[in-house]
Amino acid sequence: MKKIAIYLVPGLAAGPEIFENLELSEDKYDIHYLKWITPIAIEETIANYAMRMSEEVKAENPVLIGVSFGGIMVQEMSKYLKTKKVIIISSVKHHEELPKRYQFVKFTKAYKLFPTKVVSNFEDYAQYFLGKSLKKRADIYKKYLSVRSKLYLNWSISNVVQWQQTAQNLNITHIHGTDDHVFPIKNIDNCIKIEGGSHVMIITKAKRISKIIDTLLSC
Repeated sequence: MKKIAIYLVPGLAAGPEIFENLELSEDKYDIHYLKWITPIAIEETIANYAMRMSEEVKAENPVLIGVSFGGIMVQEMSKYLKTKKVIIISSVKHHEELPKRYQFVKFTKAYKLFPTKVVSNFEDYAQYFLGKSLKKRADIYKKYLSVRSKLYLNWSISNVVQWQQTAQNLNITHIHGTDDHVFPIKNIDNCIKIEGGSHVMIITKAKRISKIIDTLLSC
């Protein structure tokens, strides 16, 4: 039996490490981990960026799976690829699913004030985290937020806030947590709900998500 090619795109600033807890059979799936590439410039359109990312997909009729901003990216990439299926996790299908506060941030351009320097130079700031819980969280951030180019961070934050997808791809399956505070479930339509799932459930509820993915691709 021919393996199904799966291409995984992580969330904003994250690397392939966020998928390490997924349990997908290597006998059934040919799994590829895509990494964020550097934008040509802060003005590069998300469409052009997605086209360049699509060049990394070599298999025919692949499955694209994206988390958070990666979910937005696989939707954009699917416009240049013939896909078997697109699965988004902890993400949004169109701009109306974005929280209302994103509209405020968009029109005031407050996203330009985001302290990307803190993320891009995380080790320099981690020493100021106090208390066991904050230090543990800092260790998690250091492990999973590995893409810290200031150009990439500014570009990606801008494109999340300004995303203008209107027509939904009917080949998309959306998996979303009921406790997602980044993209609240109240704004999300037509999704497979993960009870108690937070925005980082790709790490914390990977076993449940793996079973859903396997079921979807076995149909």
